[in-house]
Amino acid sequence: MNRAENHTLDVFVLRAGLSGSMWRAVEVVGKTGSTNADVMARARAGEPEGLVLVAEEQTAGRGRMGREWVAPPGAALTFSFLLLPSGLPVRRRGWLPLLAGISVAAAVRGATRAEVTLKWPNDVLAGGGKLAGILAEATGEAVVVGIGVNVSTGADELPQPGPGGLPATSLRLLGSPMLDREQLLIGILLAFERRYQAWRHGRDNPHHAGGNPAALRAEYLELCETIGRKVRVERPGGQSVSGDAMDVDSDGRLVLRVSGEEAVHAGGASVAIAAGDVVHLR
Repeated sequence: MNRAENHTLDVFVLRAGLSGSMWRAVEVVGKTGSTNADVMARARAGEPEGLVLVAEEQTAGRGRMGREWVAPPGAALTFSFLLLPSGLPVRRRGWLPLLAGISVAAAVRGATRAEVTLKWPNDVLAGGGKLAGILAEATGEAVVVGIGVNVSTGADELPQPGPGGLPATSLRLLGSPMLDREQLLIGILLAFERRYQAWRHGRDNPHHAGGNPAALRAEYLELCETIGRKVRVERPGGQSVSGDAMDVDSDGRLVLRVSGEEAVHAGGASVAIAAGDVVHLR
């Protein structure tokens, strides 16, 4: 496939577009195993917050639950960034991938007018398929967020969905013009920064110590297709739970209303899920 319109990312354009923001160091590499793994290693070595690492190709990219994430060179926007949300309760960090999902959705909507939604916890959907995925990983006080957006990927280049999973899609397959990936990346990072700072400092509640989900919860719930559906959540370890997705709590957990044996196992009429793969049942 001709990817002339998806030229090699220009680091100078990225740095100029992000000047004055929290993103103090932006790097572009042609190929790496995993941007998340690279940034995790640098976080352990003491790298400050605000590093962004972008790769034209990842040979060992990972999704949630250890799944492989691959894309042809230049066909996707794949990057990771480093956060140091010090002073915030660890449990509140469950909101970080949700904030990333909101930011990707907002940036893609603004650039393409595509109808983009979210599936808890961090899948970005469009046209009935998965457009982007997000993986957040912690090491000590640091959190690394990795994002992959399918831009010009063709139908024959996308991975097959797993059991119960949605098919993958791309902006090209959705009929969007070939995007300027620099501007899309700049849009995502600036959108994330605005929401991250509001969440981190609890701007809409001056008495809150930080990690305040009220600043963004309404926006997430409006975008999230999972809320209000009957779902099955495949939890780490092979267990699953089914119920009605009712809400997202202050720690970013999905709240299910359960009944019957599910309620007996949960010890009540609701259960909060911190991690798992969601299958929309209706």
